[in-house]
Amino acid sequence: MMEELVKMSEKGQLVVPKEIRERQRFSSSDRFVAFEVKSGVLFKRVNIPHVKAEFESLSREIAKQFKERKVKRKDAEEAIKWARKRR
Repeated sequence: MMEELVKMSEKGQLVVPKEIRERQRFSSSDRFVAFEVKSGVLFKRVNIPHVKAEFESLSREIAKQFKERKVKRKDAEEAIKWARKRR
């Protein structure tokens, strides 16, 4: 896995390094979902015609992770309420 330092522009844009774009075969029309995680932000490329399938797959993965970590529905709902108050 390659790591490279990137800088955010005044408009909030980040440039994916060329080597990573080429290796991952990213194109300018690709779409990404941004997930806020504890240590930063994770970007996942999604195929727009398959957004529903991607969403369902991610939902299953989140449910699996919640189950493994014993996160209760009530805890998730409280976290959502807390996050919405911060907007």
